[in-house]
Amino acid sequence: MKDADIILEVDGESIPMNDFVKKILSGMITGSVKSLHGVDEGWKILNITIKR
Repeated sequence: MKDADIILEVDGESIPMNDFVKKILSGMITGSVKSLHGVDEGWKILNITIKR
């Protein structure tokens, strides 16, 4: 998979990230999701929402 584009927003405000942080977050998230049953390997968009 080529490098993924990742956007971080907190309460609607976009949080800037450098390339290293983008690569780390992208790798952790996509690696975890790929290991789940039922996830198509050809997915295009992945959304995660965390509320507290």
